Amino acid sequence: MTKRVEVLADKPALIQRCLELILEKLHAAIAERGRFTLALSGGSTPKPLYEAMAQQDLPWDQIHVFWGDERYVPPDHPDSNEGMARAAWLNQVPIPAINIHPMPTDAADPAVAAQTHEQELRQFFQVQPGSFPGLDVILLGMGDDGHTASLFPHTEALLARHSLVTVGNKDGQPRLTFTVPFINQAHCVIFLVAGASKQPALAEIFAPVADEMTYPARLIQPQGELWWLLDQAAGENLSLA
Repeated sequence: MTKRVEVLADKPALIQRCLELILEKLHAAIAERGRFTLALSGGSTPKPLYEAMAQQDLPWDQIHVFWGDERYVPPDHPDSNEGMARAAWLNQVPIPAINIHPMPTDAADPAVAAQTHEQELRQFFQVQPGSFPGLDVILLGMGDDGHTASLFPHTEALLARHSLVTVGNKDGQPRLTFTVPFINQAHCVIFLVAGASKQPALAEIFAPVADEMTYPARLIQPQGELWWLLDQAAGENLSLA
């Protein structure tokens, strides 16, 4: 694993740096393999990034978009990660509908939906059960509590080791989420973190020793590149030694 940490002056600089990094990985992947696979994160921080992506002139038919996690709500719900990304970006560009791979949230049982998406992913990447495909880029955020995707502290989702997708849980509300081993198979993971409220969790995540079940973002150790992009408010007091 190659780990890089960058502290950017402010949120616009943070978004710009992330955009540059994604475009660099995108062009390299398409040149090498003929396609680019990207998993999106939810929350408010990446929205300007998606709006910036919508302004790019890209080979949309060679780009495939996934989500690292999803709240268990319909796509037209205000809390939907899919809905946000479609409004900010995907509805604005000529990307083929078949290249968009949202997490299904229409089954009565979220576990059934997780299994359905698992099968969709295995079919797309042509991998058998027990194997983990690697996305080109997985974009992640981090909560004030140290969670990432829908991998919340002290929840069962942190222990899923054999599946690509599992059910996360926040305050009794189900989510769908990529599992730790699936995220860690990525060629590149980019954390996009903004705000002073993230400082306490970041201190634990960057500490030599801390509890991974309490600070789940510590579990993200991809086989490829790991980028932590922080704005000044999040990263100013961080010890990177």
